[in-house]
Order: sequence, then C-alpha cells, then structure tokens
Amino acid sequence: MYVAVKGGEQAIANAHALLAKRGAGESARIDYAQVREQLGVLVSRVMAEGSLYDPDLAAKALLQAQGDVLEAVTLLRSYRTTLPRFGTTAPIDTAALPAERRISATFKDLPGGQQLGATFDYTHRLLADELETPDVPAHGTAQDDAPMPRITDLLGVDALIEPDVPEDWTDPDPADLTREPTVFPMTRAERLQALTRGDEGFLLSLGYSTQRGFGRTHPFAGEVRVGEVEVLFHAPELGFEVPIGRIEVTECQMINQFVGGRDARGAERPPQFTRGYGLVFGRAERKAMSMSLVDRALRHDEFAERAVSPAQDEEFVISHADNVQATGFVEHLKLPHYVDFQGELVLIRQLHREFEERRATAAAAEEDAHV
Repeated sequence: MYVAVKGGEQAIANAHALLAKRGAGESARIDYAQVREQLGVLVSRVMAEGSLYDPDLAAKALLQAQGDVLEAVTLLRSYRTTLPRFGTTAPIDTAALPAERRISATFKDLPGGQQLGATFDYTHRLLADELETPDVPAHGTAQDDAPMPRITDLLGVDALIEPDVPEDWTDPDPADLTREPTVFPMTRAERLQALTRGDEGFLLSLGYSTQRGFGRTHPFAGEVRVGEVEVLFHAPELGFEVPIGRIEVTECQMINQFVGGRDARGAERPPQFTRGYGLVFGRAERKAMSMSLVDRALRHDEFAERAVSPAQDEEFVISHADNVQATGFVEHLKLPHYVDFQGELVLIRQLHREFEERRATAAAAEEDAHV
C-alpha cells in the first residue's frame, strides 16, 4: 500500500538546488559534445538501454544525470515516450556491414581479413597521468574493399551450423516491447528485443555463468563486427523504401557446440554448431557478446535441452534484465512507508508479547514440575 504524504516541499526544493550545484566548481562546465565525442562507449550503452539512437540526447542525459548511467537511461526512455511514431524501418542489413572493427576467434585467415580497429584488447591496463591525442594512422588496410562474408555463412555451406532461418519460419511481426506488455513464453525476436535493452552488467554476469557450467553453452566468438549500417524507412505513400541515415551497431555471432539428437518437435538433428546472436546500438562488444551467450542459453527448448540454470530460465532472465524497472523497484524503498512500517511494528510488538507470555508460561510449568 502506498500512502500519499503531504509536506516537505521546501526540503525537496532544497534537494533539487543541491543537486544542481554539484559539479559546479571552478572548472569549466562540460559540454554534451565533449561527452558524445570522448565517452563514446558510455554514450552507446545509454542509447542501447534507453532504446533510442541519438548520441546527442544520450550525452545530454549523462550530463544531467551526473554520469549515473541508469538515471540517464531512465531520462532517455522517458523522453522517448513523448516522440511521435511515423512508421517502421526495414530490417538493417548487417551482412553488408562495412566493418570498422571485425574479428573472429575461429579462423586466423578469413575472407576480408581481421580488422582490429579501436580496441582496448591489446593495451596495457596502466593508468596514464595525462591523456594525449596520438597520431592516428590512415584508416583501413589493403583488404578494405574485399568482401567480408560471415563466418557462419561459410560454415553453413557444408551444413556444419544450423540454418540462419529455419525451414518452417513464417516471419511473423514480433511484438513491440515498448508498447505491449511482456507475455511468456516469448518468441526469439521478442527475447532479443528485451536483451538488447537489458542491463549490460546483468547480461555479463549471466553470460559468464553459462561459461562456468550454469548452462549448455560451449562458445566460440564466430565474429564480432562494429560499423555503420544504413537505415531504410518504409514510405507507403511512395511505394518504396527511403534511406534516412546511418547508425553505428555492434553485432556478435557466437558459435556453440551441439552433439545432435532430436529437437523439441522430435525431428532428428545432425551434429552441428548452433548460434547465439547479439546486436546493440553503438560500440558495445561486451554487451553484444553477453547477449549472444544468453540468447543461446534461452534456446534450450529448440534443442530439447534441459533447463537447469538461471540463464536458461526465460521468465527469470527477461523479468530481471531491465535496469529501469530494477532501479525503480529498489530505489522506491527510499520513499516514505510510514503507515506500512507502523502496521508491521504493531504486529511485531504483539507477536513479541505473545512469545514472551508463552515463554513465561512454559518456564512456570517447568518450575512447578521440578518442585
């Protein structure tokens, strides 16, 4: 039960004033453009979990939230609800994604080559006294124009990995989780929506748990790509799709072992690799990889595997992945619960008195029996 509490307006106003004052020291105020350009990984996370691709707005939300990622995500989602929706876009074609970064842990030499790009993977984790702008070499390699087929497509030629699209797939329109309530069980498309909006830390922990044996995943990073892809908008009045811009995305194709057997429908499946998939806004490799691990774990029913771990429990994962809901539910405990607590306090006092009375009665009975 939530009870409205009157009063305290001046205290709340003072709290707002103190919040606005924090960070307003002698140093110059940070501009949102600096956040957007210099904290790109952080901006990408806010956009992904806020379900809104706009680097400027994500940077402004981070400034307003004083760097609190979850508060910034909440601000971005709240703003998103005020925006009109004009239509839908076509699925982005990540197969043709011109990769700024493209790596594979499965093949050293692959068509199109490895593209390391900007990464912390090979840096020494030493804190620098001052950050300097290094001389950046010309972007690209001699293989820039070479085609970059997906690793999973190469494996699919010899049927060494499950098909990207099942034979009986009818391509239904998935539910929009931003407008419709979550209903279990979910389709894979709906689960992927929830996972890409989910908290990076939560998905990282679940993905890590699957690697430690809490889930049937034995993964290889088939491919991780980062780059910009064109977005096409459906324009019914024109009768064709219109390009409206480009967005940066990170895609991960995780390859997992599967020994074969009968699937959930009883059909015989040959021994072959299976897939885990992750796709998120911006540069977010850790999030995309964690998402792909959890995606594969949640596909246990397709392969008639036993669900024995938290990462394989769809309702547990999806219900707890959203950090806005989690934050609201945890932080609402700071709000006044005076009436609720008084009710519990009265109950505890009554139970405590009854307990003392029973103990006194038992002690008296024991003393009489001893005499």
